[in-house]
Amino acid sequence: MEITRQILWIDDEIDLLKAHLRLLEEKGYQVDTATNGDDALEMVKEKGYDLVFLDEMMPGMGGLETLSKIKDMYPNLPVVMVTKNEAESLMEDAIGGKISDYLIKPVNPSQILMACKKFLEARKITSEYVSRDYAKEFREISQALMSPMDHNQWYDLYAKLTDWDMELDEHPELGLRQTLLDQKRECNAEFGRFVEKNYRDWTEGTAERPVLSTDVVEKFVIPELEKDGPVFLFVIDCLRLDQWLVMERLLADYYAVERFFHCSILPTATPYARNAIFSGLFPIDLEKRFPEIWQAGEDDDNSRNRNEHQLLDKLLERKRIQLKPESKYVKILDAEFGRQVESNILSYTRSKLTAVVVNFVDMLAHGRSDSPLLKEIAPDEAAYRSLTRSWFLHSSLFNMLKSLATQRNATILVTTDHGSVRCLRGAKVIGDREASTNLRYKFGRNLRVDERQAIFVKYPADFKLPRESVTTNYILAKEDYYFVYPTDYHKYLSQYRDSFQHGGVSMEEMMLPVVKLVPR
Repeated sequence: MEITRQILWIDDEIDLLKAHLRLLEEKGYQVDTATNGDDALEMVKEKGYDLVFLDEMMPGMGGLETLSKIKDMYPNLPVVMVTKNEAESLMEDAIGGKISDYLIKPVNPSQILMACKKFLEARKITSEYVSRDYAKEFREISQALMSPMDHNQWYDLYAKLTDWDMELDEHPELGLRQTLLDQKRECNAEFGRFVEKNYRDWTEGTAERPVLSTDVVEKFVIPELEKDGPVFLFVIDCLRLDQWLVMERLLADYYAVERFFHCSILPTATPYARNAIFSGLFPIDLEKRFPEIWQAGEDDDNSRNRNEHQLLDKLLERKRIQLKPESKYVKILDAEFGRQVESNILSYTRSKLTAVVVNFVDMLAHGRSDSPLLKEIAPDEAAYRSLTRSWFLHSSLFNMLKSLATQRNATILVTTDHGSVRCLRGAKVIGDREASTNLRYKFGRNLRVDERQAIFVKYPADFKLPRESVTTNYILAKEDYYFVYPTDYHKYLSQYRDSFQHGGVSMEEMMLPVVKLVPR
């Protein structure tokens, strides 16, 4: 049964508004009236109204004073002020008093009805439109999957799915979340086949390819270095498109945003993808050119990223780019150091190029896997986005970007090395004890896994990957699978289920934003 919405209209000339009142009653609203502020306040105390129309000019207690007292009692009650006065100062006073809307007399019935629908039925109307539009989009996406797509079409499809994911955050009552999750899983299955078919050609340059990790600096950074002003490249480790969009909304007051995409190389893991960004090299070429860097990290993947500044300078040198003063590089691993960088960020504008690596989002993804508390705070992707928003809102990164927005000649680029995918299905893998321990990719000898659940890379050079030994192979998890060994299978299956991981092949891990922020 639909609830009747209750309206209070406060006006000392209420008899002149009978036509408006009758219209509202015909539309199913229950309308009470008051001719002065004192009576209105008593009525508001006694009865829970959904909307108030308030005359600005009344004898005794005026409209603004009445508004203030109503808001003291019920701060969330929407109040629409109705007035003959068009003075800007009055509008500002009303807005400062947290007025919900403002109508100039004489008001016509359609204005009144629009205000009622805006404040009393907006969610219902929006939900109906969202449900209808998603049904249409669902059919279009399903139809698109039936035909071959290129990488640009995949970008567009993934962006649509992400937009819907975030739209449904606002409308959980529609019950469409599982439908969308099922469609994303279907899309990821098809995307895995697309990557498996085309990735080797991308790395060989024998086919039109997306912008890969190896192309980011050349494609997006170097052209900006030819312009006046400092250039900042922020690389936020393990950032997904949906997480960026949450952050982008918070930056809207400071920047105009130009959004592009790049595709992570495989594996979608920091030692491979982030080194590829800073070096412009595939892992096999990085190993050949800088064997001391690659071999230094044989026992610890993280140590392979300790030379990113050197790799960036070498890349610029190969591209015949000479910077004066030389480039700067900062890696933020903890909040305290982040605050130090934040306080000094404008001093970096004296350099032509500054690269800033931010590790928090990657730490958040891994921390959620290990912390029952974080998993409870962020039980699903909507909550994970919310947690990202909370971090960013209070982060040194946000404050840095706000400070840089004051530098009209600065160019700010933001990207990531890889994303992450919420892993919900285990894939049983067999390999020797020397195989790597990663959950979404592995390299080692005698690796075996169901080919429906992973890409098996028999010859690493095909994917531009180094070969640790003659018998080394790689496996890359598809969709939302994660690797589990047969030993203690159910223990580890349960332990890592519903964790955010990276290294494999999915839209979330591979299709990544590259954003140019233009100060407003």
